[in-house]
Amino acid sequence: MAKALIIEEEGADPQVQEIDAQRIKDANTEGDVTVRVTHTTLNYKDGMVLNSIGKLARDFPHVPGIDFAGTVEESNHPAWNVGDDVILTGWRVGEAYWGGYAELARVKGDWLVPMPDGLTAERAMAVGTAGFTAMLAILELEDHGLSPTTDGEVLVTGAAGGVGSIATACLARRGYSVAAVTGRSETHDYLKSLGASRIVDRSELNEASKRPLEKETWAACVDAVGGTMLGRLLGQMRYGSSVAAVGLAGGNQLNTTVLPFLLRGVNLLGIDSVMCPYKRREAAWRELARDLPMDKLDGMTSKASLEDLPQLGKDILKGKVQGRVVVTL
Repeated sequence: MAKALIIEEEGADPQVQEIDAQRIKDANTEGDVTVRVTHTTLNYKDGMVLNSIGKLARDFPHVPGIDFAGTVEESNHPAWNVGDDVILTGWRVGEAYWGGYAELARVKGDWLVPMPDGLTAERAMAVGTAGFTAMLAILELEDHGLSPTTDGEVLVTGAAGGVGSIATACLARRGYSVAAVTGRSETHDYLKSLGASRIVDRSELNEASKRPLEKETWAACVDAVGGTMLGRLLGQMRYGSSVAAVGLAGGNQLNTTVLPFLLRGVNLLGIDSVMCPYKRREAAWRELARDLPMDKLDGMTSKASLEDLPQLGKDILKGKVQGRVVVTL
């Protein structure tokens, strides 16, 4: 038997149940590796699945959880042996496939990456898709010319959330000056402790500008909000700078003009963490293990159980979850 958090039908409340382990293995007939899950986490997308929003999960019963870390228990894949410590993020696990909110997971071996030196399963899930996405964004910005010697501040929107927290900490560790956007005054000290050099109130960016271009302000941006805020900040980017778009907490519509792109050469970079190729995944996890300050990671992490996830899933959609949540199985 294995403990799992199951949504029996669309719109139903998630319930923790003891189910036959074979049922979990049979849920993904394409899988060739069984992982004993030791830790998982909570992302914004998990909150959507837990609350049947967005049609992300369409087949029921369903086990959510887009991330997990654990140890290989069975393998028919040449890359993995019993006892290997692994991480999974993305690949529509927890959406199209049963996910990490269970003590066992059956997945394709091609979807796994090895646990990098310097990380434990618990800390890997403190990172999770949120932190992995943050590092993908940083690497993409650097591929497009950003460096610690670049003049100006790097803007991070939704800075108190999971992506924003880790982006702020990693950027500061790499030598960047970070301006962190938040609408919650109680998070100011938290963001400064992560390395933010300046706090920008959300109200300064969450209304559309009447002008397509404003004063050139930001050297780069990691945007987890989208919507009106993304449209506004595009007109504030410095010449030749880039915005890495990683989220849509503020909506998926983008109302802007082409002028930032044509007159200032601004780059809008889409960051996909779901189908990201293996080599890029492995590189991002190595960078996280090297550059993420572990004391700050621990400080932004809270702990929970499977039983806590239904409520936490509601909270994260309302912006009430600060930092990262690690679930121990």
